[in-house]
Amino acid sequence: MISWSHHLIIAPILVPLIAAAVLLFFDERKRVTKAMISLASAIIMLLIAFVLFRIESNPNDFDGVYLLGNWAAPFGIVLVVDGLSALMLLLTALLALAALVFSMARWHAVGAHYHSMFQLLLVGLNGAFLTGDLFNLFVFFEVMLAASYGLLLHGSGPMRVKAGMHYIAVNLVAAFFFLIGVSLIYGTAGTLNMADLAARIPQIEPDRRMLMEAGAGVLGVAFLIKAGMWPLCFWLPTAYSAAAAPVAGIFAILSKLGIYVILRLTMLLFADGPSAGFGSEVLLFGGIATLIFGTVGVLASQALGRLAGYSVLVSSGTMLMVVGISDGAVSSGALLYLVSSTFTISALFMLIELVERGQDAGANVLTVTMEAYGDGEDERMEEEDGVMMPGTMAILGTCFAACTILLAGLPPLSGFIGKFAMLSAMMGIGAIGTPPDAAVWTLIVLVILSGVAALIAMTRVGIRTFWSSLEGTVPRVLVIELVPVMFLLSLTMALTIQAGPAMRYMDTTIRTLSQPSIYIDAVRNAVRVDGWRPAPDVAKGAP
Repeated sequence: MISWSHHLIIAPILVPLIAAAVLLFFDERKRVTKAMISLASAIIMLLIAFVLFRIESNPNDFDGVYLLGNWAAPFGIVLVVDGLSALMLLLTALLALAALVFSMARWHAVGAHYHSMFQLLLVGLNGAFLTGDLFNLFVFFEVMLAASYGLLLHGSGPMRVKAGMHYIAVNLVAAFFFLIGVSLIYGTAGTLNMADLAARIPQIEPDRRMLMEAGAGVLGVAFLIKAGMWPLCFWLPTAYSAAAAPVAGIFAILSKLGIYVILRLTMLLFADGPSAGFGSEVLLFGGIATLIFGTVGVLASQALGRLAGYSVLVSSGTMLMVVGISDGAVSSGALLYLVSSTFTISALFMLIELVERGQDAGANVLTVTMEAYGDGEDERMEEEDGVMMPGTMAILGTCFAACTILLAGLPPLSGFIGKFAMLSAMMGIGAIGTPPDAAVWTLIVLVILSGVAALIAMTRVGIRTFWSSLEGTVPRVLVIELVPVMFLLSLTMALTIQAGPAMRYMDTTIRTLSQPSIYIDAVRNAVRVDGWRPAPDVAKGAP
C-alpha cells in the first residue's frame, strides 16, 4: 500500500516546475504577483523537503523509491530519496527561500523572467538530487545549467556579461563531457540506472571494464568542473563574485551538487569489486590542490566578492579531499561542514552587497535606482573622543563577524564542530583508528591553515570596512534584506545547538551510503501500484 507521503518524493520537482510555468502567464509589470507565487512555491517546497527529511531520518524505513509511469527499474525512470538526498533537498529549500526573500527588495525587478528562471533552477537541483539514473541526471543537470545562465546574466553590466560568457562556455564543455561519459558507461554496462549499474559493474569483463572506467572518469570531469576542483576552477570566483547577490547566494549550492554526485557515485558504484576505490587518489590530491589554491586566493583577495568566491573553492577542496580519503568518521564531519559552509557562504554573498553600499557607489555596475542605496543625506558626526558606530553598521558588522568565525572554523559555531569532527577522525580518534602518517598530518595542517587564512583575510577586510573610516555613507538597508542573512546565520547557530542530533544524522547517512546493497535492493524491490491501468475490456473498446 502506497502512503500519501510516498508521493511527496516527486513534489520537489513538480512544485517549482508548475510555478515556473504559471509565472510565464503574468506580465513582467505584475512583479508583486509573480513574487508572491514564487515565494509560495519556495515555502511549499521547504515544507515538503522538511517532511521528507523527517521521514528519511529513520534508516530502517528506507522506502523512498518512486516509480514514474509505474515501470519497474531498470526499465523505467525512478526517483530515490535517502538520508543524503533529503539533506540536500532541505539545504536547497532553505537557501532558496532566503535568496528569494532577499531578491524581493529590488533584484527581481531589474530583469525579465527572474522568478521563472529561479524556479527552473530549483527544478534542476531537486531533480539531480532525486534521480536514480544517469540519463535523467544529465537532463536535470542541463535544466539547472540553462536556468543558471539566465540568472548569472540577470541585471546586465559589462563585468557580469563577461563572467557569464566564460561561465556558459565552461559549463557547455562540462555538459559535453557528461554526455560522452554517460555514452561510454551505457555502451559497456548496458544500463544507466544507478542501482542496476552498481550491481553489474563487478561482473563486467576486464577488457570492457577499462572502457567503463574511462567513461566514469570523463563523467567525473564534468562534475569536478561544477565542484570547482583545481585546475578546472578558474571560472568560479569571477562568475560568483559578478552575479547578483541573491543569485550568488543560491549558487552556493551548485558546487555542492558536484560534490553530491561524486560522493553518491563513488560510494555506490565503486565501493566493492575490481573497481573499488576508482578515482580516490585523483579526488584526494585534487582536493588538496584545490584547498591550497583556494587558501592562497582567500589571502590574496582584496575584494569581498572574490574572497567569498575563493571560500567556495576552500569548501569544495575540503570535501573532495574527504571523499578521496573514504573514511566514514571523516565523511560524517564533512557533511556537517558542508551544510555549515554552504549556509555561511550564501549569507556572506548577500551580506557583501549590503556592506559595500556604504562605500563608493560609483564603483558599482548595478543597473538599479539610487533609492536602494539611500537618499544621499550624509550627516557628518561631530568629532569627539570616540566615534559611535551607526546601528545599521553595527548589525552588519555583527553578521560579518559571525561569517568570519564560521569560515575560520573557530568555536563555538558549527564551522568549528564540523572541522573538529573531521580532524579528530583524521588523528585516529574516529573510525580510522590508526596513528596518522605524514600524509594525514599534511591534510590536517592544510585544513587548519585554510581556517587561519580565512580569519586573516576576513579580519583585514572587516577592519577596512567597519573601523578604518566611519565617515562614509551609512548604507540604507531594508529589513527584507537583513532578515535572510540573519536567517541563514541563525541556522548555523541552530546547527551548533543541535550538533549532537546533527552528527548522529550524518553518521547514519554515511553508514547507509557505505552499504550499497541497501540502495540497490530498495530500487530493485520497489513496489508497483496495481490497478491503475484500464481494465482489459475497456482497453479493447468494449462497452
